[in-house]
Amino acid sequence: MKAAPALAALLVASSVLVAPPVQAGAGLALEVLSSRADRVSGGDALMRVRLAPRLRVLRNGEDVTRAFTPDPGGRTATGLVTGLRPGENLVTATARRLGDTLRLRNHPISGPIFSGPQQYPFVCKTERTGLGPPVADNQSGQGYRVEGGWSKDCFAPSVSDRVYRSTGGQWKPMPAERPADMATTTLMDGRTVDFVVRRERGVINRFLYSIAVVEGGWNQRAMYRFDGGVGIGHNQGNLGGSALDPYGLGRGYAILHSSGTRTSTHYNLILGAETALMVKERFIELYGRPLYTVGVGGSGGAIQQYVYTQNEGDRIIDAAIPQYSYPDMVTQTIHVGDCELLERYMDADPRWAGWDSRTALIGMNASDTVANPYTRKPGATECVIGWRGLTPLAMNPTWTDDNDPEWAKMDPPGVKDTVHWTHWEDLKNVYGVGPDGYARSPWDNVGVQYGLKSLQNGTITPEEFLDVNEKAGTWKESADMAGEGCPFVPAACPADWDPWSARNIRQGRRTGDPIAIRNVERSGLVFRGAIDIPVIDWRHYLEEQLDMHNSHQSFAVRKRMLDHDGDAANQVIWFTDARPDGPRFDQTPEALQVIDEWMANIRQRPWRGAAGNKPPLAVDRCFTTGGAQIAAGRGVWDGILDRRPQGACTKAFPLYSTSRIVAGGPIEGGVFKCRLQPVEKAIARGLYGSWQPSPAERARLEAVFPTGVCAY
Repeated sequence: MKAAPALAALLVASSVLVAPPVQAGAGLALEVLSSRADRVSGGDALMRVRLAPRLRVLRNGEDVTRAFTPDPGGRTATGLVTGLRPGENLVTATARRLGDTLRLRNHPISGPIFSGPQQYPFVCKTERTGLGPPVADNQSGQGYRVEGGWSKDCFAPSVSDRVYRSTGGQWKPMPAERPADMATTTLMDGRTVDFVVRRERGVINRFLYSIAVVEGGWNQRAMYRFDGGVGIGHNQGNLGGSALDPYGLGRGYAILHSSGTRTSTHYNLILGAETALMVKERFIELYGRPLYTVGVGGSGGAIQQYVYTQNEGDRIIDAAIPQYSYPDMVTQTIHVGDCELLERYMDADPRWAGWDSRTALIGMNASDTVANPYTRKPGATECVIGWRGLTPLAMNPTWTDDNDPEWAKMDPPGVKDTVHWTHWEDLKNVYGVGPDGYARSPWDNVGVQYGLKSLQNGTITPEEFLDVNEKAGTWKESADMAGEGCPFVPAACPADWDPWSARNIRQGRRTGDPIAIRNVERSGLVFRGAIDIPVIDWRHYLEEQLDMHNSHQSFAVRKRMLDHDGDAANQVIWFTDARPDGPRFDQTPEALQVIDEWMANIRQRPWRGAAGNKPPLAVDRCFTTGGAQIAAGRGVWDGILDRRPQGACTKAFPLYSTSRIVAGGPIEGGVFKCRLQPVEKAIARGLYGSWQPSPAERARLEAVFPTGVCAY
């Protein structure tokens, strides 16, 4: 980092920074800007110190004063302190009678810092990203074969390059001369510049990262682009297209991105937060602290924003635009695990041949007209369109869709077959491992009364209620699961047709592992509503398409925030309508503009906090397919989390639920294992509405629920 010319005279040959005298009693206030002092990584840290006469800065006793450059205003100096040794380091600043010492703990750039034991086997993908083969880090035949040995940690040196945006909308390598198809872009400050981007790519915490900034146009703001998907780990992943987000870069934002913060790579959000912190640290070392960092991303990218901020405060992002949000991933497994149990049951019973009626059990939307890719006929549900395949992906240790060619270079031979391909395994550092050698699973449906609310409101009969609860079944233990059939294994098609994974369903109910439940509830992976930064939760309304991003999840988030501290004023919810056969208006640019105003207000009046600094458009809103506002302000979502008459947006965008909400659970979800009450007590309390079970019906209930039914 070079000194500004006007301030260069303050640097003297004696390695001492000269500055005006400080006030009596003032300290040197030595601080780390790029990370927490105990979470430094990669051997360097951007630091700041108050300027004072005869200032010297020492790293483990060695003078590093020359690394510091006076900041504008001349009161402080900032410098990148390199050469930190592994573990503890002491950085000391002295100036005549003043002094300050800071203890730094340096971690390897390959991690970990706090995420626990790293996952192996781990497939390297540096060559796909243009970084070349990974560096050999062992001679023991472990990992990815490279010249000179094997790589377990997939490290490759970082590279910097320049790309430009063409008038045809592509990113191309920047040639020596200005190309004829160079696009221009208009920045936030109104300037129009050539659309040239400088980026750095490399490996941090074993994952690929990218930091990109438009040349000559950085607006001092950063955007961390988080990506979604569902992955089970064991691979380095790939950089997504959002790493070069043309809108954000075109407005002047720096774009931070990592394959380790894409949930299509893995779903360990403890590891993801660690990776995001390390990428943010690298960015600050390159460019300094931004005015703020805003998170942007959908689905799993939205989950990351909520969970990371709950656990890390504003150390990763200062504001959030979660799109197509869920509160978290781990509690989605609770009701998604019901989908194929109920679909299998309904597919076998003519009563449920009308697809619209299936909402009575699954809670999610269903349609008699939406095309079903499995039957090739009209009629489907969100379980089929949105979630089919998630059961084997998340729960079956024998099945994976990870068929990357890089596995052929992994040693020892057959190492892929040693992996238990489940979500529980991906997070075994959290869930723990049971005596059978498999990761512990929290999934539980003991006491869950499928279709209870539909029974109460007369949508289904008592006989139908009893029948589904007798026959729905549950999932086998991981150690007992068999390989999947068609359509998940194409070679098994068409004879071995089993889209429900029926071979892995058994009768009865499954009790979740209490250690797994305890561990995940304490881990920080469950979003509890502890978030105080500005949040614009935006989604397209996709219920009619049976899309997996069901709209009630935004309100599940809000309810958890209200449950946490009674206040969700820092979160606003925006819906934009979307037709299945037309373009979808993107409200993100408007959200970014509102966030910028919101953050400017916070800088001016920090004591008011996020809720007290909302600009006029930071309110609940809903929009047409073309982006025109339908309604805005207090009350537009009434009738969802309260008993008031429906607000304008509530009327315009009907919500659906989940199988566990239909079973009597709360809208916010998150109940891994319900509290049980005896069937006798449930009947006495009037849980079944107007239905008074006969002795024979009561006996059937008690046979299904010998330990009791859920008392949510």
